[in-house]
Amino acid sequence: MSSPIFSHWLPALAPYRSHAIMLGMILGFACAHSGLAYLRPWGEAWLGARLYRLFFVLVSLSLAPLLLIYFSNHCYDGVILWNLQAVPGIHTAVVLLSGLSFFFLYPATFNLLEIAAIRKPELHLFTTGIIRLTRHPQLVGQVIWCAAHALWIGSSFMVATSLGLIAYHLFAVWHGDYRLERKYGQAFRDLKARTSVIPGLAILQGRQQLHPREFLRWAYLGVLSFVGILYAFHSQLVSAASKVAW
Repeated sequence: MSSPIFSHWLPALAPYRSHAIMLGMILGFACAHSGLAYLRPWGEAWLGARLYRLFFVLVSLSLAPLLLIYFSNHCYDGVILWNLQAVPGIHTAVVLLSGLSFFFLYPATFNLLEIAAIRKPELHLFTTGIIRLTRHPQLVGQVIWCAAHALWIGSSFMVATSLGLIAYHLFAVWHGDYRLERKYGQAFRDLKARTSVIPGLAILQGRQQLHPREFLRWAYLGVLSFVGILYAFHSQLVSAASKVAW
């Protein structure tokens, strides 16, 4: 027999069930993604660098769409904490911030041949370009993405999702630094001393200088094209996700 107190609160918690599911999915993705990254030295020794990379990408690409579909179908769940959609200029701000977030989430696009295992995958110690601005651009990009979508959506589900994603990326900051230090030792510690996680902090403190020419890369044109395509087909993607009944 269930507790009377539990039975009383259960209906009130029902609208937040999707929040817990989303956080659980983020945790599952984090365990798979970071866990496989941690096991990379052993996995590559066992399977080889290329085959392990394909396995890693297959797992990530299998889980990521599930999160995106569930997020799209439940993003307005829970309580609407704010609604700024009618505020002049808010839509433009959200679009620009969302686009900007992908320029920080770019690093994988610089090594497409390694991702596809055509070229032997390596754990790189990047020292130029956006690394001069922030040592962990993916964290910065995720924070910007969450801020942009929270401005537009304003639901408790969006807040819970944002907190979960940012918490995972904060862990990834520590985990990424740990893996790079394990591989590169003093070379990474030297890089860490002249870079920062907070965007621009190392530049303001005089530990780093920005070189605009380092951003003149074809990969950025690829990111720009991807952002344009994503914006053009955003409504179709949301519509397609809504056809998945969960």
